[in-house]
Amino acid sequence: MTATIRTTGESRGISARGLRKAYGEKVVLDGVDLDVMPGTIFALLGPNGAGKTTTVRILSTLIGADEGRATVAGHSLREAPDAVRAEIGVSGQYAAVDGLLTVEENLLLIADLLHLDRAEGKRRAAELLERFGIADVARKAAASLSGRTRRRLHLAMALVGRPSVVFLDEPTTGLDPRVRRTVWDIVRDLAAGGTTVFLTTQYLEEADQLADRIAVLDGGKIVAEGTAEELKRRIPGGHIRLRFNDIRQLNAATDRLALSTVTRDDTELTLQVSSDGRIPVLRAVLDVLEASGIQAEALTVHTPDLDDVFLALTGRDRGSGAARPR
Repeated sequence: MTATIRTTGESRGISARGLRKAYGEKVVLDGVDLDVMPGTIFALLGPNGAGKTTTVRILSTLIGADEGRATVAGHSLREAPDAVRAEIGVSGQYAAVDGLLTVEENLLLIADLLHLDRAEGKRRAAELLERFGIADVARKAAASLSGRTRRRLHLAMALVGRPSVVFLDEPTTGLDPRVRRTVWDIVRDLAAGGTTVFLTTQYLEEADQLADRIAVLDGGKIVAEGTAEELKRRIPGGHIRLRFNDIRQLNAATDRLALSTVTRDDTELTLQVSSDGRIPVLRAVLDVLEASGIQAEALTVHTPDLDDVFLALTGRDRGSGAARPR
C-alpha cells in the first residue's frame, strides 16, 4: 500500500518507490512506497522489527536499499547522496554525542562540519542551547550528562544546519512528560517554518498529537496510512453510550433505535449504539430521542484510538514483538 501524501514539482519533501532491504534471508522492507509533503509531520508506526529504523537509515543515506528509488529534499538518494546529506538532520534512537567535548563544543563541532562560519556557529549553538533547555550545562562534558539531557543535546545537534528535512527516530524515548512536550513544541515549530519532519515513535499519543499523516508498517509493508482520524474511523468499535433513569426510557430508546446496531444492558440501564464517531451519526441518534420524547441521563461517545488501530492492523500491542490474538 502506498502512503498517498502527494507532492508536485521539485519536492522539498520525501518520495520513495519500491524500497526493499534484506539481511540474508530476512526481508526487512518489502516494497515500501512513501510520499511526504514538504513542511508536514509524517509519522511511521509499527511493531518492533517492522523496519522503521531501516527506513530512516535508508532515507538518510546511512545504508543503501537493495531495490527501489527515493528522493529527499528534491535529490536522488542514489545519484546525489551528498546533496541529500546537506539538506537533512538526523536524530537516531541512541544519543551519539562526543563525551569528551562539552555540550556547547558538540554543537560547535557540528557547525564546523557543516562549514558554518565561526560567528554563525556560535549564534546557532546559543540558540539551540536555550531552545532545548540545556544552556545551564553548556560547559559540562557530555559524558557527565544524564541520559535524558544527552538525548536533548543529540536532538539539538540534528538541527544545527537548519535542515529542510529532519529524521527523528523515536525522538522522545526515555524523556519525562514535560521534556517530551517541549520536544513536541519544537517539532511543531519546525513544520510551521517549512521543515519536513519524518518521525518514528513508540508513543502513539505522540503520533496522534503531532502527525499530519501516519503510516503503519508491518511485515516490511505499509499496511495503512492516513490522518489519525481517518485511521481511527477504519477500525470497528466506536459507539455512543446512553444511560437512562428507568427501564421504560431504556425500552423506548431500544425500540426507536432498532434500525441501528444496539447493545443494551438492563442492569446498568444503558444502550450502546454503534457509531464511527462522526457528528451526523450522533445528531441522528439525538434527533430520534428528541422526536420520541425520550430523555437520556448521560451520553458518552467512544471512538477507537491509535492503540486500537495499531492492534487491529498488526495484531500486536505497541512496542511488542509478540503477536496478540486478534
